[in-house]
Parts: sequence; structure tokens; C-alpha cells
Amino acid sequence: MTWAAASRGAEHRRRRWLGVVLPLTSVMLWFAVTSWRHRFLPHQLPSPGQVAETAWQLARSGELWQHVLASSGRVLAGFALGATVALVLGTLVGLSRTAEALVDPLLQLARNVPSLAWVPFLLLWLGIDEAPKITLIAIGAAFPVYLNLVAGVRQTDRALLEVGRVFGLSRDAQIRRIVLPSALPYLLVGLRIALGQSWLFLVAAELIASTRGLGFLLIDGENTARPDIMLVGILVLAILGKLSDSALRDVTRRLAPWSEVR
Repeated sequence: MTWAAASRGAEHRRRRWLGVVLPLTSVMLWFAVTSWRHRFLPHQLPSPGQVAETAWQLARSGELWQHVLASSGRVLAGFALGATVALVLGTLVGLSRTAEALVDPLLQLARNVPSLAWVPFLLLWLGIDEAPKITLIAIGAAFPVYLNLVAGVRQTDRALLEVGRVFGLSRDAQIRRIVLPSALPYLLVGLRIALGQSWLFLVAAELIASTRGLGFLLIDGENTARPDIMLVGILVLAILGKLSDSALRDVTRRLAPWSEVR
């Protein structure tokens, strides 16, 4: 191992340790205001120990894993659907001003509609099964991919396109070999944002007649006046969101190691 590689490894480990400073500080502060100083009553803010005990009971009974699996499946399905639609639309709009004039105004209008506003219509159109939940998550995932991909396609270096024309590349070949590789870092960032949006839209989606899922767990905790259950749901959502984002970030580094767009 060279000195430069060892130095980079040490710097990477240092940054990883720095990343746990604020979470640990937050937990210590949480412990201080609940278990130590008693600034909050248990029905206002449960202590870390109480939340950990509730999480253990839910995990041991298997209930927590059922909620995690249900929510993860919905997020992955909605994310895949929304990203696929956005990939097609973003490429078309990025390459064609005519497509932009035709499609973009409607998409910009739809992008500003609050997530909960879609719920009544999705129930009317798709019923109360999984379809409306997945569709709502797909709506949340589509717009970040679309916006980033359009920006990525539009920033393609015109000099590279000119070189492609000089070498006799057709328009389709220029798109495959120049435009899309150039837009790849923007697309990957859009996918990361979209995956985060999918977890955010999940809670709204699970308002739709759900009996399983982390959103349902939050609502159940609210209805039964169990803030410890609500905090378990929030923490699990945060952890799953972080893990999925880290995985997609690693994919970004592998597919576009040259790019600083992350």
C-alpha cells in the first residue's frame, strides 16, 4: 500500500468517525432531558431506554420486521416505477425543446401539488390495495430524477458533440456515447434524492387503509397515545433511509468516480 493510499484511508476513517459525533451527542442530550433532568414526562418524550425496550419487544414478536418488510417493498416498487417514468420523460425533454414545451409545464404544475392532495383521487381511481400506495411513492420519486436528468442532458459539452459529428456518429450514437454518460452523475444524484423522497412519501402513502408498514406504526402509536412506538417508527425510518442512501451513494462512486456531482 502506498503512502497516498494509506493517507486516503486514514482520512476516510476520520470522516466516518466524525459522522457519529452529532448522533451520539443527540442521544446523550435526549438521555439528559428525560432520564436525568426529567424535563419531559414519559408521555411527552420517552427516554432512550424506554424506546429501546419497545423496539426490542416489537422486534422479538416479529411485528417490527413485518412493518419493515411491507414499507421497504412499497418504497422499492414506487421508487422503481417513478424513476423509470422520469428517466424516459427526462431524456425526451432534455433532448427536445418541443418535448419540453409540450410536457414540462404540466409536470411543473403536478410537482407543486402536496402529497396528501393526491390521496383522495388515488383512492377513487385505484381502490385501497397496494396500487395507490405505490403510485403515490412513485409520484414523489419521479420529479427529482426528472429535474436532475434534464439538467444533466442540457449541460453536455457542445465540443464533445461536435467531435462526435466530426467522427460521423449518428444522433442516436451521440446520445448513447456522449449525452447519457455526461448526464450520468446528475441522474445518480437525482436517484439519491428520489430514494429519500420515497421514504418521505411512504408515510402519506400508508395513510391509505394500511394495516402494516412503518407509517401505520406511527399512526397506531398516535392513536394509542404511545410516543415510544412513534419514536421507534421514526428511528427505523431514519435508519432505513440512511442505509439506502449510503448504498446508492456507493453506487454513484463506482459508476461515476470522476464526477464531483454527488
